[in-house]
Amino acid sequence: MAVSNQDCALACQESLERFFGDHPDAATQRRALKALRFLVACEKPLPGKPEGWAAGIIYGLANQDRRACGVPGLVNSEFEALFGVSMGTVRKRAAQIERLLAV
Repeated sequence: MAVSNQDCALACQESLERFFGDHPDAATQRRALKALRFLVACEKPLPGKPEGWAAGIIYGLANQDRRACGVPGLVNSEFEALFGVSMGTVRKRAAQIERLLAV
């Protein structure tokens, strides 16, 4: 069964809120929610687990304009456990997000 972008966005938002509840960073949280709104507005399908998209947003923001080296303050295994997705999925979603949001 396909999940609509709106349903995916709600689940992503819950994942983001859970992450930022444990790792507060108001500026990055605002940027993450803004990126999520832009993704939904793209009207491109967002296949896969919403947690993967949420993790990809955070990873992409954490590594924007620099060489990708993970999320500050977390080792990759902790980040994977928080979202229940592999780092391969996180990197894949981050790259897709970067392409979708490129202006």
